[in-house]
Amino acid sequence: MNKELMEALDILEKEKEISKETLFEAIENSLLTACKNHFGKADNIVVEMNRETCDFLVTAEKTVVEEVEDDCLEISLEDAKKYKKNPELGETVKVEIRSKEFGRIATQNAKNVILQKIREEERSVIYNQYFEKEKDVITGIVQRYLGRNISINLGKADAVLNESEQVKGEYFKPTERIKVYILEVKNTPKGPRILVSRTHPELVKRLFEAEVAEIADGTVEIMSIAREAGSRTKMAVWSKDPNVDPVGACVGLNGARVNSIVEELRGEKIDIINWDENPGNLIQNALSPAKIVAVFADPEEKTAKVVVPDYQLSLAIGKEGQNARLAARLTGYKIDIKSETQAKDAEGFRYEDYMDDEYEEYDGEEYDGEEYGSEGYEEGYAEEYPEEYTDSNEEANEMEEEQE
Repeated sequence: MNKELMEALDILEKEKEISKETLFEAIENSLLTACKNHFGKADNIVVEMNRETCDFLVTAEKTVVEEVEDDCLEISLEDAKKYKKNPELGETVKVEIRSKEFGRIATQNAKNVILQKIREEERSVIYNQYFEKEKDVITGIVQRYLGRNISINLGKADAVLNESEQVKGEYFKPTERIKVYILEVKNTPKGPRILVSRTHPELVKRLFEAEVAEIADGTVEIMSIAREAGSRTKMAVWSKDPNVDPVGACVGLNGARVNSIVEELRGEKIDIINWDENPGNLIQNALSPAKIVAVFADPEEKTAKVVVPDYQLSLAIGKEGQNARLAARLTGYKIDIKSETQAKDAEGFRYEDYMDDEYEEYDGEEYDGEEYGSEGYEEGYAEEYPEEYTDSNEEANEMEEEQE
């Protein structure tokens, strides 16, 4: 029994996760290569290796002839008697070949065959391991900056965080642990090439799946998500169980769940809203924290016209249009926002339908097949949200001054 070889194969199988059968085949191929280098050909060479003891036997099948013309393929009748009793002309005799007699070059070539096979299998194992994690989140360690790209160590392989997939303003120190989203795993001759991202919306989704048990077990479902990396994310959630509040489940006790994700995203703001099959209600939720007076939605054209109080216009639109832009991505509707004053004079809004005496009796259900009403807005909004009210008025005043 070849104990040293057996121990070496056990170590390779444990550390490199390469099966013993693959290693046995590599050894057999290396012996065939050595025979080819030593004798010039290996068509009649047979290698037998015992999987239990690691003992191997190399034999050459030679034809018994009267006069030998090719030593590799033929053997004389006299020499054949050493390997078989009473051999006859034309018979095939198995002649044992001792690998110790191989020259230095043949031995080196055999060694290279084994090492090459081990490297190929190691790359294949790593590729398969990370290919299974494609479109998922993994924790990596920042190694170094490669120009404007970042090298991230994922354990058994290194990933590349390209500049286009980095959040503006984020800076990582070497040895820092961060979570990244695996975009793609490519198999190359030099090993797997792994591309990761910190800007992909699915990163936020996967973080919530890992943090919120209700999402992991399927009770709460993330229906839609829109993100501007480094600034704000809007996410619509829905619960299959009427007794489970989807927004509350994602926020957690005292905001513990959402805060841990915000911390991982370096302070990125996350708005979590309730999903609604009614497009008007969904758009109203998506534009929060702004208060909405009315929503006119066209499900066929995927467009919506929204009316907000005058002092809420800038808040609904958001800084540089961010709030409206994210709401449009989240809902899939092209949203046109106007203030009450603007809506009265605008064509197509039919805002006068909401300004008659029956407005207070309007129940928010479908109106004329395409319009959806809201519950109005609270007169005490400024008292309830003083900071937002102040910011909204300041932005509105700035917009008015610019227009003048």
